[in-house]
Order: sequence, then C-alpha cells, then structure tokens
Amino acid sequence: MIEILIVILLGIIFGIITGLAPGIHPNTVVVFLLAISPLLLNFTSPLIIAIFIISCATTNTFTDSIPSIYLGAPEESTALSVLPGHRYLLRGKGHEAIILTIIGSLFSLILGLILIPLLIPFLKFIYPYLKESVPYILILSTTTLILKERMSRFFALIIFLMSGILGVITLNFPNLNQPLFPLFTGLFGISTLLISLNSNTEIKEQIISYPKLNKKDVALTTPISVFSGFLVSFLPALGSSQAAIIGTSIIRKVTALRFLMLIGGINTINFVLSFISLYLLDKARNGAIVGVSQILGKIDLKIFILFLAVSLISAGLAAISTIYLSKIFSKLITKVNYQKLILAIISIILFLIITISGFYGFIILITGTSIGLLANLKGISKTHLMGCLVLPVLLFYLL
Repeated sequence: MIEILIVILLGIIFGIITGLAPGIHPNTVVVFLLAISPLLLNFTSPLIIAIFIISCATTNTFTDSIPSIYLGAPEESTALSVLPGHRYLLRGKGHEAIILTIIGSLFSLILGLILIPLLIPFLKFIYPYLKESVPYILILSTTTLILKERMSRFFALIIFLMSGILGVITLNFPNLNQPLFPLFTGLFGISTLLISLNSNTEIKEQIISYPKLNKKDVALTTPISVFSGFLVSFLPALGSSQAAIIGTSIIRKVTALRFLMLIGGINTINFVLSFISLYLLDKARNGAIVGVSQILGKIDLKIFILFLAVSLISAGLAAISTIYLSKIFSKLITKVNYQKLILAIISIILFLIITISGFYGFIILITGTSIGLLANLKGISKTHLMGCLVLPVLLFYLL
C-alpha cells in the first residue's frame, strides 16, 4: 500500500510537469516508460508502472488547463477552452476559469464512478449498434453547431472544411512527430495570442475569486460531460475533442461558464471511462491506456476497481495542486509585460515545434494559425475549428 501511494504521488508530480509544459504529453512519458520497462521490472511490478501512468494521466487532465488559459498554449483536450478562458483572464478572473474546469472535472468524475455499474451492462448491449452510428452522430452534432452559428453559417462551414482538410493532411503526413502539437497550437493557440498582441491587450490584476454557480449549471453540464465522454471513450479514433463537439451541440445555451465546466469534465471523464473499454472490450483508446495494456495485458475486475480508486485519489490531489498553481500563475501573469510574454511564448512554441515536428510541423502551424485568425476576424466560434479532427474521423468511418 505504501508503495502504491508513493507511486501515485510520483505520478501526480509528472502529471503536473506534463500539464504545465507545452508540447509534453503523458503519452511521451508512457513511450519512455515502455522503452525502459525491462529495466524497471527488475525493481518493481507491472502493476506499479501501470498505476504511475494512470496517476500521471489523470493529473494531467486537471493541470493542462493552466497553460491553455494563462498562456494560450493548448493541447487537443484543452484547445476549445482557450477562448472562453482567455476572456476570463482579460477580466482579471483567470483563476475563476481554472476553478470552473476543476469543478467540471470533479463532478463528472464522481457521477461517472457512480454510474459505472450501470454503464458496463449498457455498453455490452449498445456497443455493436453505437459503433455503426458514430459518423451520423458526428454529422448531426456538427450540423447543429453550424446552424447555431450567429455570425455566418457560410463562414462556419468554410472554416470547418478548411480546418478539416488541414487535419486530414496533418494526420496522414508521413513521419511527422506529434502532429497534433502544431495543428492545435496553430488553430487555437498562436492565432489567439496574435490577436491579443495586435490589440495591445493588457492583463488586469488577477482576482482570486470563485465562480457563482447555480444548481442548473452543474445539473446540466455534469451529465452531458459524462454522456459525451462515455460515448467516445470506447470508440476508435474519437477523443475529448469529439466529445466536446457532441456535448456543445446538446446544450441549448452555451455560456463561457458552462463551456469551461463541460471541457474540464469531458477531459477527465473521457480518460477514466476508457478503463471500461480496456476491462470489458480489451481495447485501449488513448496513449496512456495503450501503455497500461502493453504492460499488464488484459485486466480483471480487481485491477479495474483499483484503477478507478487510483484515479479518484489522483484527481483529488490534482485538484488541490491545480488550485495552488493557478494562484501562483495569477500573481506572476501581471508582473510581466504581457506583450513580451506573448512573444516569448510564441518563440518557445516555434522552437519546440521545429525541434519536435520539423519543417513540415512549422508549415502546419502557420497554416493552422491563418485559419484560426480567419475565424477570429469573422467572429466565428472556434468550435468549428474542431473540423480538424471531426472530418478525419468521418472519413475513417465512412471510407
């Protein structure tokens, strides 16, 4: 038990590092662990390594909201939170935006764990039918979002298709390391930072405030987060981004508050519910679970329950850590020249992308940034930029 607790704490530390550092993902840690696993197994067991991976990945779903909101450096799972989170930041309420993602994560995790005894038999029944329905669900969700666009449905469709074509090219580009890094950083990160740079944005003094929630906000976003996360957690080629598209299309009035809670909830519950697909279907649906699967093979009920407990413990400690780190970021963000900070962030991201993804990653970044800027200039919701993943998934299922 002591060994497990120590490993959970180590996993949380690495989860914080991967969450705060742009371009570093838990999958990077998993690949490294798999490479040195023959050496590690001389000192520990496969189960301990698996617990470390789960703790790291769970923590990452909490802490990765910090760079996306404070710095505008998103990953796939947090890309959509950049714009609403940035609005909170500019109003001096960046910490409040972080709290909303944490609340969404914790409530969704708790509800998801409560519903697991019902979700497992339901999955056994519905999986064969749902697998065939995925493209139609995505088409319906995307169409709904385009029709709900207030500014211009035409430009919403154009931006969806442009980002979708870029996504197809990027994901099928040969020998490109971490293709999602330049893709999402361009579409959601750099484009937002450039708008702020051009408008001479100044960051207000950050107030350590907490959101005023009503029961309706929690009652609406939590089950939708769990439903959307459950829907995609066991299906191939789907992840948090597609779940966000589905969840957003369900909510009639998507306020920034609800949106941040929804994104936070989906990000965490999508990972935790992927344990079900490993336990029930013996299929891994994300990088961390692939690592667990390769180390342990098929898991039994006892290990499945242990993984859920590890996730719950890690989530609780990760929430506390993220709140503490957010307070630090809130103090630091106003002590620096924001224009110089943006230029520094862009320079670091450019260096990382050229180093990791090479020249073609740089071209993808520039192209994605241009499309993201077009969405900003036309006042179109950046939700439509998720075509970069939705269109490739549709082609995967339909062709």
